[in-house]
Amino acid sequence: MTEYLQSTFLGPEIGWFVATLALILLIALPLMLAVAMIIYVDRKIIAAVALRRGPNVVGPFGLLQSFADGLKVFLQETIIPSGANKGLFLLAPIITFTVALLAWAVIPFSEEMVLANINIGVLYILAISSLGVYGVVISGWASNSKYPFFSAMRAAAQMISYEVSIGFILISVVLFAGTFNLNEIIKAQEGHIFGFVNAYGVNPLLFPMAVMFLISSMAETARAPFDLTEAESELVAGYQTEYSSMSFALFWLGEYANILLMCALNVILFWGGWLPPVDWEPLYAVPGIIWLFLKMFLIFFIFSWAWATVPRYRYDQLMRLGWKVFLPISIFWVFLVSGYVMIDKFGWPL
Repeated sequence: MTEYLQSTFLGPEIGWFVATLALILLIALPLMLAVAMIIYVDRKIIAAVALRRGPNVVGPFGLLQSFADGLKVFLQETIIPSGANKGLFLLAPIITFTVALLAWAVIPFSEEMVLANINIGVLYILAISSLGVYGVVISGWASNSKYPFFSAMRAAAQMISYEVSIGFILISVVLFAGTFNLNEIIKAQEGHIFGFVNAYGVNPLLFPMAVMFLISSMAETARAPFDLTEAESELVAGYQTEYSSMSFALFWLGEYANILLMCALNVILFWGGWLPPVDWEPLYAVPGIIWLFLKMFLIFFIFSWAWATVPRYRYDQLMRLGWKVFLPISIFWVFLVSGYVMIDKFGWPL
């Protein structure tokens, strides 16, 4: 599309700008729709586990419930506490929402369908995901309230703790694939096991890393059972306590966009991305984006299942899991995988 628009009367510069803008909207708008639908799915799964019906009034099967909720918060008044720092208070949800969208620029929906197919896609994801904590920390401080401030401190410690182990897990995958490009990591998984299974996750050497990355993803996005930043029994609603109207909605949109991003990363790094589950020619007739979405839904189902069934961790348990369990194992696995890759490439040393 970029080359076509550059060849028209728009010219190279304007054509490139229009094509890039169109691609951004092509990702951002469906993502917002997906967030609305995934909130509905989340509520339905949790309701089913609790033997309830869930949303079933607004629209057929309750499908329009998320849009009704969105309209409700849009029409509400934005209330800013008198003691809050007004500028930072309003900036925090914008940061959270914007950063959540930026990471999707390098996510490959199929072999050709990616906004920026850069060679350092993994590093870009790490850099962008580390910025997400700023929105939470700023909102907690700017609210000038004790509970949001406690939540902000928890969020900072929690996200840093699990980003460290996530980084080492990613190193193991990069060593196996030999590239930082997300598309190339997916291609490297083609026929990886027994010549026909398209996934790193079924490799005995990488399966523990796949499990750890899934759990770390829940902790990184402050998803139950690691939702200590918004523990309603302790902190009312955490960093969101003083927010209302669209500022509150932006936090929710950013949170679920991040959850979908982590589902996508789980699929891309360990479960073959847009490749079919097995390397069988008829399965390639199905578009890659369909396979990606199906796998993402399965990962999201696990997220919701954990929320509905696993009790919330205590804060000391959360920190112990990150620093005393995941970090040592992920560091050891880097040495293990690098040793395997060297032996596989150069053979046993004499």
